[in-house]
Amino acid sequence: MRALILGFACIAPVILAVLWPHSWLAAIGVLALSHALVLWPTLRPNSQWLGPVITSFDSPSNEVWLTIDDGPTDDTQPLLDSLDERGVKATFFVKGSLAARRPDLIRLMLARGHAVANHSQTHPSGSFWCLFPSAISSQVDECSAVLESITGGRPALFRAPVGMKNPFVHPILARRGLTLVGWSVRGFDSFGDDVERVVRRIVPRTGAGSIVVMHQGRAFSVACISRVVDELQGRGYSFVVPAVERLKTKR
Repeated sequence: MRALILGFACIAPVILAVLWPHSWLAAIGVLALSHALVLWPTLRPNSQWLGPVITSFDSPSNEVWLTIDDGPTDDTQPLLDSLDERGVKATFFVKGSLAARRPDLIRLMLARGHAVANHSQTHPSGSFWCLFPSAISSQVDECSAVLESITGGRPALFRAPVGMKNPFVHPILARRGLTLVGWSVRGFDSFGDDVERVVRRIVPRTGAGSIVVMHQGRAFSVACISRVVDELQGRGYSFVVPAVERLKTKR
């Protein structure tokens, strides 16, 4: 699909030039279609059109993978305490700029048995989808370098800011041995303060092998994550950090 989309985008201007003398409307339609075919997978989180995005994992039982974005933040310690109380392990997709300021919290995440992954250096949520390759590479590389300096190892997983990615992202990640991770369910907990609203969005949509994405650093983050965990555990789910071999692009 990627090759077809990018190939069509390359030849669309030629088709436009050929069609324009005969039908300017058809010519503009071809150009618009070529742009739409690139924009849709760019702005649509979890779209596989430009390359693989992990959206679930193989699970023989009622296992889910809790992923927490945007740390480390001031609520990291109480969040880790809450997860400890519930016997839950998670993967933290962290910002490199914040990790550089609080390496102690990254070490604490690992000491508590959690995993740490790359969520870009500065989390340019409004512009990551339209960055040029050099800027994307810097966002990825700087975060990986920060994490390596703290942990001694480079991360294997990357999540794009707000899940958006353009055609440059997959080749950049592939050259670095990074896997792009999306999610199965989300509760839009990065804004607002209604815990029950988040629970209603996440819990009914969760199944065995689901990747749950949540966020830290908001006033209600600890309470919200704890509530979702309690509800899912009450329904018989356990939380795991799956090996890379278990990750899947489709449910």
